[in-house]
Amino acid sequence: MIVPITGNVTYSITLDPTVWIFDDRKILLDEAFSKKENEQQVEDNELENASKRWNRAVYQQKINPPVNKSISRFEREKILVNSYVMPINEFVDHAEIKENATDVTLVTNKGEEHISLEALQNCYLLFALEGKPLKEEGPVHLFYKDGSNKDNPITGIEKIIIN
Repeated sequence: MIVPITGNVTYSITLDPTVWIFDDRKILLDEAFSKKENEQQVEDNELENASKRWNRAVYQQKINPPVNKSISRFEREKILVNSYVMPINEFVDHAEIKENATDVTLVTNKGEEHISLEALQNCYLLFALEGKPLKEEGPVHLFYKDGSNKDNPITGIEKIIIN
């Protein structure tokens, strides 16, 4: 149930989608493709990423993802019935893609899919369907933020290789 990001990156990282259900960065699948949500998120992410890069350069601090400190009973019940996606761009930024990287290979349980590096930066990973991890065709599905593959996501992603 893990997804490594490897290849032409400074830091190979491993994603564990099973813990994202408690992450504040998750987005409801139903709201992920609304234009207002995307615009606000892009603006927020750009500012947040610039801040993190500055902190890393100046203070060399370890960056910890925001995680819910406590969850009420109502929130817990809500989590267990909704479907969620996670923007992948923040994780890709932490891996620090090298300047000569050109494209991405998604290793799936059905073979390989190739997408551009820019396309990867503008994707969501579906990690929970009706509050449960994706066991079949999982651990994650890839959706483009523009919704162009909303009805036909790339499924069964087991590894992301930056070329």
